[in-house]
Amino acid sequence: MKISLWWKSAMAGCAALVLANSAWAGGTLRYATVGEPPSLDQHVVTSDLATTIAHHMFEGLYTFNSANAPVGLLAADEKLEDDGKTIVISLRKGVKFHNGQEMVAGDVLASLNRWGEHGSRGGLLYSNVTGIEASGDHEITIKLKAPFGPWKNLLAFINGGPAIYPASVAAAAGKEPIAPENYIGTGPYKFSEWKANRHVELVRHDGYASIEAAPDGYAGARTAHFDKIRFIPVPDVGTRVSGLKAGDYDYAESIPGDLFADLDADPNVKTILNGGPIFGLIFMNSKEGPLKENYALRRAIQAALDKVPALQVSIGPEKLWRANGSFLPEGNVWYSDAGADNFSRGDTAGAKEMAVKAGYKGEPIKFMVSTNYAFHYDQAVVFTKQLAQAGFNIDLQVYDWATLIKKRAQPDQWDLFFTHHGFVPDPILISVMNDNYPGWWATAEKAGLKAKFTGTADEAERQKIWSQIQSAIYEQVPTMKTGDVYTYNIASPKLTGLASSTLIWPHFWNVDN
Repeated sequence: MKISLWWKSAMAGCAALVLANSAWAGGTLRYATVGEPPSLDQHVVTSDLATTIAHHMFEGLYTFNSANAPVGLLAADEKLEDDGKTIVISLRKGVKFHNGQEMVAGDVLASLNRWGEHGSRGGLLYSNVTGIEASGDHEITIKLKAPFGPWKNLLAFINGGPAIYPASVAAAAGKEPIAPENYIGTGPYKFSEWKANRHVELVRHDGYASIEAAPDGYAGARTAHFDKIRFIPVPDVGTRVSGLKAGDYDYAESIPGDLFADLDADPNVKTILNGGPIFGLIFMNSKEGPLKENYALRRAIQAALDKVPALQVSIGPEKLWRANGSFLPEGNVWYSDAGADNFSRGDTAGAKEMAVKAGYKGEPIKFMVSTNYAFHYDQAVVFTKQLAQAGFNIDLQVYDWATLIKKRAQPDQWDLFFTHHGFVPDPILISVMNDNYPGWWATAEKAGLKAKFTGTADEAERQKIWSQIQSAIYEQVPTMKTGDVYTYNIASPKLTGLASSTLIWPHFWNVDN
């Protein structure tokens, strides 16, 4: 009896030790993706699927906290000199690449220069750069032509952004994507293998140097609890959903909205909204046609629209959309209610009266939409009916997306067209801020506000100016936002440490099972 009790006690102790070690190691996280990424090289690739994998391996000088404000990651501190035209960035010391080499200023310099020359987004910053140098072993100095407010947001946006590689990798790379054997970063996980059509595998980087701060969005401490993360291509959505329910996967992405209600009510599934919504936009033609410089008529069209029924019809479950008039979502540092009283008035009688005062006499207004994006078409049908009730003669023209893209470049072909926009970290990247984007909003008021917006690095001042720009958008109506649309992923409820929503891409540091 004594031997039996001793044996049971010993076995229980061993089991506890195994469980403790298992909890520390975390095993393997299995992520069901929609497919394979083209590359994981963040400098030259803007694929969201690529970034979902790569931001566990690669880090930049800055990242975003939960309010989408840029904060230091590989950068320890910065100071602005010469009225904002010189940026001196101090680097964190003791950061190790996956090959064991310490990160120094030469690595950052080579990485920034490669991104600036060949990167998908590098030119946005480097077109304003006059020089960049390693001004110390752990210091980088960037000189600008003029103060450029978005600089830190661009350095923090890892998608198509300035991931830091060893200088030996970055300096030898050109415009073509870096090969997998050179996927060497500083992140909490490192590249292990890529088996085509089977998985991309990352393993824990035991030499990771974490920031000592509370986790906050993508910022703060990063702890790798899992031994491995496997990103497994599963193109069929039914297989992703059934596989997660069966325990074959721990996380699955890009699930259709029509499944949301059932999955959200299922105790065996955790639904996770993507916190960076896409948002519909209806652009107005500023070059030709009845809407050219007729801001009063544009405001009449804006006043006629009620966005809520359009969102209900096109998206469905209320958790997946927001009738939000701010161009950035609530909780974001760029959130503003400026002008948003005019976002969704649904004032049929008032719009009809405004149109008459604006000189509208029933001329056809050509409204282009594509069926390739179902929510574009569904919302456009609702808006066309609302505008007809307010007395507008809307010629709804339905095309495939490729044809719409071609025709929107020709100002004589349209008056309105429907598109949507992905989440961006800085409003300067929203398409309406580009004078050359179809719609061609390039008024003197916009030019003056835009110059002020990019010409200061004071974040509070930039937020104030952005509110003024948003007010101008509602006043001159170069485009009309139709509402926020949220995609969602699903996860096993066994996973702990997952945020209830993601900023843009899910991350699995600080996540355990």
